[in-house]
Amino acid sequence: MLAAAPPVCFILTADMAKARGFYRDTLGLVETGEDPFAITFDLAGTMLRLTQVAGHQPSPHTVLGWMVEDIEATVDALTAKGVACAIYEGFGQDARGIWSDPASGTRIAWFHDPEGNNLSVTQFAG
Repeated sequence: MLAAAPPVCFILTADMAKARGFYRDTLGLVETGEDPFAITFDLAGTMLRLTQVAGHQPSPHTVLGWMVEDIEATVDALTAKGVACAIYEGFGQDARGIWSDPASGTRIAWFHDPEGNNLSVTQFAG
């Protein structure tokens, strides 16, 4: 029923202005509109709706991620924009915050938006 329907992603925030700047200026997403409920961005052809929710508390789990070709270059570009990768004690990440899955070789780095929403970049092995 929904297999061919385009998806819509949602990111919740308590501070719309701060989040807008991060997603637009720091991450470089193209803002496509605004309505009384959300600011919309183009997420590589998928609509991302940045939605204000008073008192929003972010989940500690990843809510949005990107597949990248070169994780080191991506992490370096994020770092240059002031984004710090999250380091999880005992997880075995490298100095940049990149974790390598020993079973598959997939590499992941996590970071947070100003609200604390957990985001990631992943370079899949293969």
